[in-house]
Amino acid sequence: MTVTTERRVPNLDSLYTINPDGSHRKIHPADVKGRFQRRKKILWGILIAIYLVVPWVKIGGNPAILIDIGRRQFFLLGNTYNAQDFYLAFFFVTGLAFSLYVISSLWGRLWCGYACPHTVFLEGVFRRIERWIEGSAGQRERLAKSGWGFEKVWRRGLKWAIYLGLSLILSHTFLSYFMPVEKVFEATVSPPSHNPTAFTFILVFTAIIYFNFTWFREQLCIVICPYGRLQSVLYDEHTVNVGYDRTRGEPRKHYKETDRGACIDCFRCVSVCPTGIDIRNGTQLECVGCANCVDACDDVMDKIGQPRGLIRYDSQAGFHGLKRRLLRPRTALYGVLLVIGLVVFLVMASGRTAFEARVLRVKGVPYTLDGDVVTNVYSLHLVNKLPHRAEFRIAQKPGSPVQLVIPAPAVTLDPFGAQRIPIIGRIQRAALKPGAKIEVTVVTGETHREIEEVFLGPN
Repeated sequence: MTVTTERRVPNLDSLYTINPDGSHRKIHPADVKGRFQRRKKILWGILIAIYLVVPWVKIGGNPAILIDIGRRQFFLLGNTYNAQDFYLAFFFVTGLAFSLYVISSLWGRLWCGYACPHTVFLEGVFRRIERWIEGSAGQRERLAKSGWGFEKVWRRGLKWAIYLGLSLILSHTFLSYFMPVEKVFEATVSPPSHNPTAFTFILVFTAIIYFNFTWFREQLCIVICPYGRLQSVLYDEHTVNVGYDRTRGEPRKHYKETDRGACIDCFRCVSVCPTGIDIRNGTQLECVGCANCVDACDDVMDKIGQPRGLIRYDSQAGFHGLKRRLLRPRTALYGVLLVIGLVVFLVMASGRTAFEARVLRVKGVPYTLDGDVVTNVYSLHLVNKLPHRAEFRIAQKPGSPVQLVIPAPAVTLDPFGAQRIPIIGRIQRAALKPGAKIEVTVVTGETHREIEEVFLGPN
C-alpha cells in the first residue's frame, strides 16, 4: 500500500497548527537525521539522566537538591538553607533570566531547541515512542485519519498506556525535588489518605504531563510559553538563528529547471518542523531553533550536488554578506546586569551564617527595678541552619557594663532545630547610661556572631 501525505503549505497569515475552523491540527513531523540530531540526542540523554538521578544523590547525607517547602528546608549541592535565606532565590531566578537574555541575544532560541525540558522530553522521549509504535509521518497521519479499527485501537492504546506510565515516572521524580525520595516511595506504596497532599500533587501533575505530551505539545511553545514572546525584543540583526539564505535559494523551482536558485521547493524543511512552519518565510515566533530543517536541507543539498548551508545558523547580517558582531549594546547590557546580579548573589551568600541568632525582649514590663538594680529579661532565639547537630556556646561579651545571667550557656541543636534561651540583664541604676546595651556572643565551631539589644531603664 502506498502511503501519501498532504503537502504542508503554511499560510503566512495563519498558523499551520490551526485549522480554518479554529480547531487544532495535529502535526506529524517527518524523521530527520544529521549532525545536529546526533548532538541533541547526546545532550538530551545527559539531561534526562540528570533529571532522573539527582533526587537519589546524597551530599553529606542530605539530598543534592531538595526544596522542602513544608519544613522550610532547602538543600543545594551540599549547602543548606532555611526560610530566612529565601531572599537568595530572587538573585538565583534573576540570574537565570539574564543568562537566558544573554544567550538569546547571541544565539536565539538555543535553550528552546536543545535544553528546554518540554523539548527534551517531547522530542527525545514521547515522539520517539510514537514513531516506534505508529510508524513514519505518513503512517501516523494515515492512522489519525482512519476509523477506529483494530489496528488503531491497539496502537493508540499501547502508546497512551506507555505515555501514562512515563507521566507517572516524571511526576514522581518532580515531586522528589520537593520531598525526600524515600518519603516519595513510602507515599507511593501507602494509601492516598496517609499522604493526601502528595497524592493530589501526583494526580494533578500526571494529568498535566499526560495532556501536554499526548495532545497539547507544540501549542505550549506557541500559545503559553512567555519566553517565546520575548524573542522579538531580544533579537537584532546580529543574533544567530536558524534562517534561510534567500539570496542563494531564490527563485524556488523544480530541481530539473536551470534558471532556479538552490532551493528546489521540496518542502522537506517544512515536513520535519515540529511546529509546522516554513522557515523560508523568515524568523517566526513559532520557531524553536531545533535545527531539524537545517539537517533536512543539508541532506537534500547533498543529493542534488549543492553546497550545504542553504538553511543554517546565521544572523541576518550574515545572510546579507555582512560581518556579525558579537559585542553589541544589548549584549553588553545583559552581560553587565548578569555580572552585577552574580556579584550581589555571591556577596549575600558569603555573608550568610551557619545559624540564626536574634535577641528579643520578653513581652510585658520593659524593665523591673529592685532597689538600685535595673533588670531586663530577653529571649535568645537560636536556629541551626547546618545539616548536622551542632553545639552553640552563648556568653557575655567581655567589657559589657550590663551583667548577664545565661541559664543555658551551651545548647545542642538538631539540623534546622530551634530553641529559645532566656537571658537576664542587670545593672546598677547609678551606672545606667543612655544607649546602654546588652552584648551577647554566640559561637559554634569557627563561626561566631555578636548580637546587641537596647537595655531599658528609668532614665
